[in-house]
Amino acid sequence: MTSDHYITCTLDDNAVVQALVGPQNQNLIRLAQRLGVTLNLQGNIVAIAGDKQQVAKAQTALMTLYKRAASAQSIDSGEVDAAARLSTEPKDITDLTLRTRKKHVAPRTPRQSAYLRTLADHELVFALGPAGTGKTYLAVAKAVAMKLAGHVDRIVLSRPAVEAGERLGFLPGDMREKVDPYLRPLYDALFDMMPGDQVARNLESGDIEVAPLAFMRGRTLSNAFVILDEAQNTTPVQMKMFLTRLGERSRMVVTGDLSQIDLPVGARSGLEDALDILKSVKGVGRISFTSADVVRHDLVARIVEAYDAAGPGANRKSR
Repeated sequence: MTSDHYITCTLDDNAVVQALVGPQNQNLIRLAQRLGVTLNLQGNIVAIAGDKQQVAKAQTALMTLYKRAASAQSIDSGEVDAAARLSTEPKDITDLTLRTRKKHVAPRTPRQSAYLRTLADHELVFALGPAGTGKTYLAVAKAVAMKLAGHVDRIVLSRPAVEAGERLGFLPGDMREKVDPYLRPLYDALFDMMPGDQVARNLESGDIEVAPLAFMRGRTLSNAFVILDEAQNTTPVQMKMFLTRLGERSRMVVTGDLSQIDLPVGARSGLEDALDILKSVKGVGRISFTSADVVRHDLVARIVEAYDAAGPGANRKSR
């Protein structure tokens, strides 16, 4: 590494500094590795050395983490990685942070920042990309934040239950027990944003609804934040039906991964169809994530990259 630039950052609150750097300075060590710089802590002063451009990124990332620690938010390896990725952002991401009952949710990649801005500016947004990129999680966080702020009255979360086809009636249990396995990821996101008792009360009152796509037919969803997950598994007819449910003062987000289609071979995905038909329609936003935006585990990103390199045949599930 070429240490042709050197600066120091003075961090005022020693208690916040300790929360920032972590045990044995592990967060500083990780940040230095991510950005290819040297970080040395002396008291409440951090010295940064390295390439001039990387030093500037490290300073930005360090101050982002310091602000987070100062607001009593946790700093873990994921937050450090996010700060490193976002160190080239031209704007402070504070205004993009979503506040829910259980946590503050902030973007972790530049494309996630663009996604949150797109969600703020458009009534209908299509979010595409592989698992682990936050496309559904951030949409649920936005929905919860908007409901808490009084901008919408209810949240509607939906998924197509493709694997069950038209055979839901033959599965054991009542209707909720039949469809819950297909909707579990949406429940998981809700419970990550709100205490369990509040989720239960909102589900009971109808202020939050989690339902399979078939339940959307014939409805108009007004003053609501509506999310359709796994939309690559809709047919064109189902997609048109869903999109035309949008009512007054509502927002709609459609998420999916066109490399993971479970429809019969040869069937056209409703998501792909809608993207073609609506590409020039005013008010429709679109964000495409890549493996670079995977924020689960480093190995997940490498797995996605390996499948992408293997080509379409490796991506479509065998029948």
